[in-house]
Amino acid sequence: MSFSVIPAIDLIEGKCVRLTQGDYATKKVYHEDPLEIAKSFEAHGVAKLHLVDLDGAKAGRIVNYKVIERIASKTNLSIDFGGGLKSEEDLKIAFDSGAKQITGGSIAVKNPQQFLSWLEVYGNEKVILGADAKDRKIAISGWLEESDLMINTFIGDYLDKGIKHVISTDIAVDGMLTGPSVKLYSELISEFGNNLHLIASGGIKDLSDLEQLKQIGCSGAILGKAIYENRITLKELENFILNDQ
Repeated sequence: MSFSVIPAIDLIEGKCVRLTQGDYATKKVYHEDPLEIAKSFEAHGVAKLHLVDLDGAKAGRIVNYKVIERIASKTNLSIDFGGGLKSEEDLKIAFDSGAKQITGGSIAVKNPQQFLSWLEVYGNEKVILGADAKDRKIAISGWLEESDLMINTFIGDYLDKGIKHVISTDIAVDGMLTGPSVKLYSELISEFGNNLHLIASGGIKDLSDLEQLKQIGCSGAILGKAIYENRITLKELENFILNDQ
């Protein structure tokens, strides 16, 4: 199975930012123009982009769709978009703006019927389940709320209902550059086997983390701060992608 390296661009007020452990108070702006960042990723062999609307996650509706339009129209990157998607209208705006996939997290907890209707309409290649957890409990609303749902139960239920791709972030390590939650991902892959296409997110600090996630059977990894803090250079990322082909 091929392994996708997926850089993330997190958006607040149209700018490229990163948070630590999902805390909005830790916001650090890395670039005023997300398109320039996206173009530099593409120039180094990246094919996919994870675009997160942090304003949308807080507002409960899509906010930064103009950024999707700009990146989709000026690059060939395949964009997975998430953050605040709550309604059919939000989804339509995301896809019309050029997103190839959307990720639903909070909606899958708070309004499963709505999420399942998206899955039915758009299919499991276009709709990704966001399973973000703190202490193995699912967190929602831009990680501002914790639920009582255990991550493996949550994923298992949606796999039974037709979900295929899952992005899982362990909030405890997100933005910390201390390494991803290999133990958690190993357990999930071991429990669900080939039914689960798991994309790891959070904590990645260097190329060895990517190698390890690939070895345990993740189908991809999302990384952000490691690139923005130059722990992984774009040239190193390019070589990793080339060697993986």
